Amino acid sequence: MIKVIVSVLLLALLCCGIGYQQLQSALKMPLKVENSTLFKVERGTGFNKLCQAWQTKQWVDSCFKFQVLAKLDPTLTDLKAGLYELDTSAVIDNIRRINQGAQVSFSFTIIEGQPLRDVVANIQKQAHLSQDLDTENLATQISNTQENLEGWLFPDTYHYHSEDSASGLLKRAYSKMQQELDAAWQTRAPDLVLSSPYEALILASIIEKETGLASERPLISAVFTNRLKTNMRLQTDPTVIYGIGADFDGDIKRKDLTTYTPYNTYKIKGLPPTPIAMPSKAALLAAVNPPQSEFIYFVAKGDGSHQFSKTLQEHNRAVKQYQLN
Repeated sequence: MIKVIVSVLLLALLCCGIGYQQLQSALKMPLKVENSTLFKVERGTGFNKLCQAWQTKQWVDSCFKFQVLAKLDPTLTDLKAGLYELDTSAVIDNIRRINQGAQVSFSFTIIEGQPLRDVVANIQKQAHLSQDLDTENLATQISNTQENLEGWLFPDTYHYHSEDSASGLLKRAYSKMQQELDAAWQTRAPDLVLSSPYEALILASIIEKETGLASERPLISAVFTNRLKTNMRLQTDPTVIYGIGADFDGDIKRKDLTTYTPYNTYKIKGLPPTPIAMPSKAALLAAVNPPQSEFIYFVAKGDGSHQFSKTLQEHNRAVKQYQLN
C-alpha cells in the first residue's frame, strides 16, 4: 500500500514538474511574426478568439498552454480593442501589450506657414485615420464659432491611434491655437496697433509667410506694424498669392499686383480679412510684441534673409542690389 502511495505521489510530482516546465516554456515562447507586424483587435474579442486567430496565422502552434496561463492569471483575458504592433518577443509579452492598451501610435504634422487647403489635403491622405471631415462646413465642424478656419490650426506634430477621427485631430490643433493665441495676446505691447487677437492671428500668418530666417520675425513684424500705424499699405506678396488661390502658377506677375482681391495688400489698406496660413508661436509673439524700429521696407536677398530699410531711397538701392542684379 505504501509503495502504491509513494508511486502515486512520485507520478504526481513528475506530472507537476512536467506541467511547470511546459508553462515556463510557454512564458518564453516567441510569437512567430515578422518584425513590426500590425494586428487589429476588434471590440469584443476574447482571449480564445485572439489565440485562435494567431494560431490560424501560424504565429503560435497551440493555444492550450496559453489558455492554462490565462486560467492562472485572469488579467491576461482583459483585451483592449485597437491596432497593435506585434514583434518576436514572447507571446505573453505581446498579449500584455494588448492588456495595457499600448496601441501603435501614428503622427500628423501641421507645418508652420501651411495654408488650410494643404492641411486638409494632407490629412485626407493620412493612414489609419477615420476620414470624417465635412469640407463644405469645416469651420463649423471644427470650431463651432469661426466662419473661416484659416490660421486657426496650430503647427505641431499630433499623435493618434487607429480609427481616431480627422475632425478630432483638427479640433485638438484648433484648441491648441486658441490657447497659444490667448497666451500671446496677454503679453501684447501696450501701444499695439492691433485691436483684437484675431487681427494678431492675421498679422502673424503674414509674418510667417514672409519669414525666411526665424530670427527676422520680430523685424518683419516691426515693418508691418510701422506701416499699419502710418496707414501705408502692407504690400506683401504672400497675401496677393493667397488671393489668387489655386490659379497661382508660382510666378507673381505685375497684373497680379494690380488686380483687386480682398487679399491684395497692394490694393487694400490694412490687414486682409482672414489669416493666410498657420502661424507658429514665434510668429504670434512677434505680431503682438514688435520691436521699436524705423524700418518700413524690406527686400529678399535671395539667401532667405532680407535687407531692411528706413527710407524709399534706401529700399530702391536694396532692390537694385539684391533683385534687379
